[in-house]
Order: sequence, then C-alpha cells, then structure tokens
Amino acid sequence: MSLILFAFVVRVRDGLPLSASTDFLHNKELQERKQQLKVISKSLSSLPERGTVKGHELNIHFLSSEGVSYMTVCACGLPAATAFCFLEDLRWEFTACFDNSAVALASRPYPFLEFDSAIQKLQQHYNQKGGPSLEVTLAEVQEDLRTSPPQVLTIEDMTLTNGAANGHVEQTAASGQSQRLEPVSAPGILSLVLNIMCAALNLIRGVHLITYTFQDDYDGLWNVVAFLLAFLCCVCQCHLYLFHTCQKKLKSFTLLTLIILCNAFLFGLRNIWQLAFHMSVACLSTLLTLHRKLLDRNMDCGV
Repeated sequence: MSLILFAFVVRVRDGLPLSASTDFLHNKELQERKQQLKVISKSLSSLPERGTVKGHELNIHFLSSEGVSYMTVCACGLPAATAFCFLEDLRWEFTACFDNSAVALASRPYPFLEFDSAIQKLQQHYNQKGGPSLEVTLAEVQEDLRTSPPQVLTIEDMTLTNGAANGHVEQTAASGQSQRLEPVSAPGILSLVLNIMCAALNLIRGVHLITYTFQDDYDGLWNVVAFLLAFLCCVCQCHLYLFHTCQKKLKSFTLLTLIILCNAFLFGLRNIWQLAFHMSVACLSTLLTLHRKLLDRNMDCGV
C-alpha cells in the first residue's frame, strides 16, 4: 500500500494551485483530505512554515518556503520525518525547475502541470524505498523536527484563519447571505415574475383604497393593511428565493401563511379565481425556495 498518496504545490500569497500529482484512487477519506487542502492553501500566508493536520487514517503535511508551499496527503503510518523529507525533496525539485519570477507571474491554476511527472517519480521512489536515498538527509530532518516540531492544526483552525485573513468573521447561519445558491431555474424565474406581478397588484389596490379610506372615515383601513402586508410578503418571498438566509424554512412558511391570511381577509374584494391565483403563486414560490440548495463549495484539488 502506498504511504504517500497525493502531493500538491501552491503559491502561498493567494493559494493558487501550481501543480499536483495525478490521482487514480477513489478513497473517500483521500477525497476529503484533498478538499481540505484547498481550505489550508487559502490560509498559508498566516500559518507557520511547517504544519500537520491529522486525520483518522490520513494526515496532511505542508512545508512553505520562498512563497511556495508543498503539501502532501500521507498514510498515518508514515513517520512525520519521512513526510517532511519528501516535501524537502519536492521543494528542491520544484525550485530547480521554476524560479521565483515564474511563480509570481502565474495567473491561472496549474500553470506547471509538466512538473507532475517529477512529483510522480519522487512519490514512487518514496513509496517503494520507504524514504530518501540518503540517510543523512532523513537524519537531518529528524533532528530539525526535534528542535522545531511542526505545528499540529485542525481543519477548524484552517477555516477560522482563512476567514480572518479575508476580513470575515467565522461564518454562522446569520452570515448565510454571502453563500452562493444554485443557479436560478426556469420555474424560479417564472415564480419571480408572478410574485412581482402579485406584489404590484397588491400595491396598486392598496394605494387605490387609501384614498377611499380617508374619505369614508377609515372604514376600509384593514383592507389597506391586508393589501400592503401581502405586497411586502411577496417582496420578501422574492428576496428569500434569491438569497440564502438562516431559518429559511420558518421564514418561508411564515410568509406563505401571511399571504394566505391576507387574501382570505380580502375575500369579497377579490373573487375566488383571484384568490386562488395569489395563493398558488405564494405556494409555488415557497416550494422553489425550499428546494433551492447551496452550491457545493468544495473543490477537488486533483488533476
């Protein structure tokens, strides 16, 4: 069984992927670790030069030097000294092929894919030989790790550090509007148009009734309130569909209930077909809002 499963080279300042080993495995934990590499890569500028993120069966080790970070996913059975020795060798191989200016000028992900063959060769050597060819190199790394051990981190630390580095606090449900939802579907566009139409009808009828309410000593005040409240609920339904927010289900059903109650109160000013239309649009909007999910933000780092 291979002990070094994946290697990843990124630019420290912005986490831009520079190169990576080709992955042929479909191990579930490996895929999770690769997804976590993206989170870690966005936090490297505020992390120590060496670090380890421990997992159940697989660990992540990283080494940063001269604006480039070298990262690997290894089996837990692989000694940390061997893992960091692999990263040191990877660093020497990379710096021999690409200078700092080439790294600084890179503008697209994976600009050095040709380096994949060098990663694979080095990875294969370590998996077959169990370590570097020179024992003195391993001994030096072991001594270095004893005097200056790598910081052991958790993925939660990476998330918090990444948020602080980008000027954000820890994301909670209350900050959900910054999260991206799935693209608006065709039925979603239809529900938005119908909701806007209902909102406009409610606003027009409400404003129109205000004039008669003032003339008739406020006899129709509650009708005006019902129309305007229904208008606000329709606008809120559009907002709820377009943007992610906390307690979406509770808010959706609250708005639906208010719209139904307002239209039931307006029975007599609207016929049965008009009421059915407004309530059907509200139900459709609620259904689509609850079924619109967040985009999967995880990005597979494999190539």
